[in-house]
Amino acid sequence: MASLQPLDASKLSYTYTRTPQQVPDQETLKLTHGTICTDHMIIASWKAEAGWSAPELKPYGPLSLLPSASCLHYAYECFEGLKAYRGYDGKLRLFRNDRNALRLQMSADRISLPKFDPDALESLIQTLVATDGPKWLPKERAGDFLYVRPTIIGSDSQLGVAAPKEALLYIIIGYMARMDAPTGGKRLLTSPEGMIRSWPGGFGHAKLGANYGPSVLATQEAYKQGFHQLLWLYGPDGDCTEAGGSNFFVIWKRKDGKKELITAPLDDNLILEGVTRRSCLELARERLSDELVVTERKFTIGEVMEAAAEDRIIESFAAGTAVSFIFPVFETELHTDCSKWFITAISMIQHRGKDTTIPTGPDGTPAHYTSKFKQWLGEMMYGPVEHEWVKVVSEKEDTI
Repeated sequence: MASLQPLDASKLSYTYTRTPQQVPDQETLKLTHGTICTDHMIIASWKAEAGWSAPELKPYGPLSLLPSASCLHYAYECFEGLKAYRGYDGKLRLFRNDRNALRLQMSADRISLPKFDPDALESLIQTLVATDGPKWLPKERAGDFLYVRPTIIGSDSQLGVAAPKEALLYIIIGYMARMDAPTGGKRLLTSPEGMIRSWPGGFGHAKLGANYGPSVLATQEAYKQGFHQLLWLYGPDGDCTEAGGSNFFVIWKRKDGKKELITAPLDDNLILEGVTRRSCLELARERLSDELVVTERKFTIGEVMEAAAEDRIIESFAAGTAVSFIFPVFETELHTDCSKWFITAISMIQHRGKDTTIPTGPDGTPAHYTSKFKQWLGEMMYGPVEHEWVKVVSEKEDTI
């Protein structure tokens, strides 16, 4: 039997668009319901008996799928989200995209989609960013970003629950409208009784489309009540898990007087291991060990409310790559420098009709520790700090 072909970035072929798009202005973006993507995408197909095809860089456009494609019926679909950042020094950067590649492989494994070489995916992401970055994120847009979305779907015609025999990997880049941070900090409503986002032994730890659609119903109700997102709770005690699609952090004084940074653990597979989450924890352990105890454990909404009542809450924040565009449209407005919302301050949590106020900086801005994490990560993403987590992209000029 012939060996299966691996995903091989060195075999990438190039077909550049003959009908390049005009890059829209921010006002056009704000009024556009769908996501506008850049001129090109990368795609590779997989078959169980052959392995991966040679990847192609080609004009962005529709995929060809049969109505019986397995992704449409049984949710064989996983994806990643990361950003390409235009630094204030003019350089184009990717932040820890090796972690995104590894996480996509984990998500694919969870739903029986094919294995691939994470290094090859990382290389393909860099190539697509290098191709479309100069036009869609030019140097005069320093401090801004593009959103990169690698995706794998089951593509075989299969009405029956079985591991897919065919799949598609594709990478696209979204050009997103910039939106201002919520006035006064982020307001959270705890998830309604009888509704959970994930469960032990499930797939909350994988980045699957099936994790997100079912959460929208409750989130829409939270929007109507004037909140920005849900704080998802789990279990009879109300364990705090995630704030919308972001990891949730609290900094408080423990009863023994020590200051602690706490977030939910990974061992029960309830939450996604966020790249920003990992980075905050690593930075805290490296740079703040003399100030903060860093803890990953289950903690409840009752503990949060008790700490607030005893004036022990120091601050709280949500962390995640896509946190910059998860707010509802009615709460947003255009802003000229709002691209660093990978971390957002939380100012209030309402649980079963009772409000808990969380300290922030002036007007809901990030407080002391939240500001430190934003500053440290922002300096890596946008310069001037060079760091092992960051890759500078060698841009391709005049491809269109």
